[in-house]
Amino acid sequence: MRLTRRELLAGGAAAAALGTAGIYELVDRLGRTPERQTPPQSLPPEQHVLEGLQVVEDNDVEVIVPPLHHQLVTAKLKVDPRRSELRRAQADLEEALRSLDGAYGPGAGGLGVTVAWGLPYFRRFVAQPAETHLPVDRRATKTKHRPVRALIDAVKFPSDPEELVLEDNDVALLFRSDELEHVEAGARKVFDELDGLFEKTSLRKGFAGGGFDGSRSLPKQMAMAAGVPGADLIPENAELFLGFTSTQKAGLGPAAIANHETLGYVDLGPAGYFHSGTAMHLSHIFENLEAWYLNFDFDERVTTTFTPDKKVPPGTQTVAQGPDQVADTTQVVSDFQRHGTIGHSAAIQTTSRLLQDVVGPDGTIYVTFANRDSADLIQQILFVKCPPTANCT
Repeated sequence: MRLTRRELLAGGAAAAALGTAGIYELVDRLGRTPERQTPPQSLPPEQHVLEGLQVVEDNDVEVIVPPLHHQLVTAKLKVDPRRSELRRAQADLEEALRSLDGAYGPGAGGLGVTVAWGLPYFRRFVAQPAETHLPVDRRATKTKHRPVRALIDAVKFPSDPEELVLEDNDVALLFRSDELEHVEAGARKVFDELDGLFEKTSLRKGFAGGGFDGSRSLPKQMAMAAGVPGADLIPENAELFLGFTSTQKAGLGPAAIANHETLGYVDLGPAGYFHSGTAMHLSHIFENLEAWYLNFDFDERVTTTFTPDKKVPPGTQTVAQGPDQVADTTQVVSDFQRHGTIGHSAAIQTTSRLLQDVVGPDGTIYVTFANRDSADLIQQILFVKCPPTANCT
């Protein structure tokens, strides 16, 4: 089965139809459903957490296998801003989400649904409550000497083209599952059965599947089937188009670390309305596979992706990105001074890794890479003084 490049990138010729399989027809034929742990029957308090994901080992590194199917829909809310109409819409959406939870259950084998509301919604429909309840970024507030919200407007970067248009959506819904029909049913439940509640503005379909069992990976198969230039150059078992592995367990924080309240960086306000919530980042990324593989040899791809002095055996796809490989600002500056370049992962690590140890509200220790050896001892001492169920600070 072959797809055109447009069908591959747009999610099928009929991408506007949420129930249309499009690109997923090929995913189902090529991809094999990963083995999953049985997830807990009760739902976690966080919508963004998906439990029971498979963990495999590649190059002595543990890698988390993400759900096979992803579908993200952005939309505007088509509701009169009156309180009664908002209450009715709220009840309808809540009932739809409850029915999906009951029908499919949690975990990648069921259906994960995440609902993210944007600033346009808060400004248009609930401006006054938003002033009280939207989380505040404590660090930015201290730096700016004025209140800065944790949710801010998107801005253009100097490198962005003039024709770039920033999206202005009220809401984004993410559906994730190993089963195509679960994703399709979820989208239909929210956008078709709640007819008139939302105006869809974009539909984005994605897939993931590394060939950790030695078979050809899903990205390689999909790109080959679509005839994407450079597809034949993708390593046979690569989890990503660009040839490396992303979802390493040691590089991903514990589930609750993304919550607003966990690290103390966010002031949730007097009612803590957004407790167990987090932020969703959406962006468009254009990848030129042919240029990536033809213009850079393997060593150059490694140093560009990780750090300028990173060396790994030829053909390595999973390059360890655990605590021992974390780069700080000093190293990034030093790398640039010596090599004139900055590694992608190293630059991200300066903002995505902890600068100091943090004790979460439930007593969990979130330890920096420098102090990881003492984590177990600290954990034991803390649990003696503060049981996990207590609200200790």
